[in-house]
Amino acid sequence: MSAVAVRFAPSPTGRLHVGNARAALLNWLYARKHGGTFLLRLDDTDTGRSTAEFAAGIEADLRWLGLDWDRFAKQSDRFDLYRAATEKLKAAGRLYPCYETAEELELRRKIQLSQKKPPVYDRAALKLTDSDRAKLEAEGRKPHWRFRLQPGIVAWDDLIHGHTEIDMASLSDPVLVRSDGYPLYTLSSVVDDGEFAISHVIRGEDHVTNTAAQIQLFQALGYAAPTFGHFSWLLDAEGAGLSKRIGSLSLADLREQGYEPMALNSLLARLGSADPVEPHFTPAELVAGFDLGRFSRAPARLDPHELDLLNARILHVTPFAAVRDRLPTGATEAFWLAIRGNIGKLAEAAEWWPVVAGSISSVIEDALLVQAAIETLPPEPWDSMTWKAWSQAISAKTGAKGKVLFHPLRLALTGRDKGPEMAPLLPLIGRERVLARLQGI
Repeated sequence: MSAVAVRFAPSPTGRLHVGNARAALLNWLYARKHGGTFLLRLDDTDTGRSTAEFAAGIEADLRWLGLDWDRFAKQSDRFDLYRAATEKLKAAGRLYPCYETAEELELRRKIQLSQKKPPVYDRAALKLTDSDRAKLEAEGRKPHWRFRLQPGIVAWDDLIHGHTEIDMASLSDPVLVRSDGYPLYTLSSVVDDGEFAISHVIRGEDHVTNTAAQIQLFQALGYAAPTFGHFSWLLDAEGAGLSKRIGSLSLADLREQGYEPMALNSLLARLGSADPVEPHFTPAELVAGFDLGRFSRAPARLDPHELDLLNARILHVTPFAAVRDRLPTGATEAFWLAIRGNIGKLAEAAEWWPVVAGSISSVIEDALLVQAAIETLPPEPWDSMTWKAWSQAISAKTGAKGKVLFHPLRLALTGRDKGPEMAPLLPLIGRERVLARLQGI
């Protein structure tokens, strides 16, 4: 078996979204699992919509996810290769000029559908004579170029779908070159996959039908066709198209919302497979348990609530060293360990920093209990056992227990009615601040 080589090939016409992230991650995991290479290829032949800003954004998004690449290419640097492939196909009689406008093609399509025929291109352009073509070009029409498919069945063993067959009579000859001379996706992608010796193409199932035509194109250009794997659609929790809350958002948006990259990676790496979703801390940790053969053809459901829970689970066990630079200035390991179990997004840590290191608006719910707290307040130094001893002393003095005891104390000391355990928070707040808050200062 030849060396594994995969690619992720986004178009720099926008930022990456969760669907793109899934494709990138599955390809990256496959490469790392099999000791292969991962190519980042920017499909930027659409020069009118592709921008350097979007290209830089794609690279930034992949780095945020922790996905590195071994090779890099831009299709805009490779037009000579596509022109050479075009001439080769013309010489072989596999590429032919067509002059229909989009409106004419749509009218033919409607007629075919009304006659209950499949809307397949009728190859009318093949019947044009030299004089017909000359007349059309004299009218100002420029041809687009279609790849002539060969009849029969094209079959392959899909990594996820299993044995797959497509009757080529059900497909239109695909357009490979626009009337302005620019190559379309089918041509440029096949040429690049062939030139970079891509061994496995792993992509969404919306490309299944395209694969049959591309296999013939690989063969026509003299390339070995890669192995294909088509993963399922991503749906929302209700089984519909992904909701605007997450599915249509870019990775930049998710990052802005405070999601950890490994929460997204941990979820996307297992969605649609038979394996459970579990929190991981680096992409490398996902490699060992990755098996594309365990992915189902059934649509995968992405539940935003599941991502929220996974994000929190990751933070709850994240060590201080991993977040030190993202915490408020002055935040200590003791602070992080005290609050991490009660946050869902890292930004929430900043909301707790004033509780231990700044000023708050304390709430005095039970003046008598708070007065007893002042009278029994122990001297420093304090440790994790101070809270228990102090609360027991207050209880003995007032008779208050349970929520009647703890709720007023929490409100007075933190200004909140719930949050992290008070035992580790108390030493961080310190006696001076505790006394001032109990006194309502």
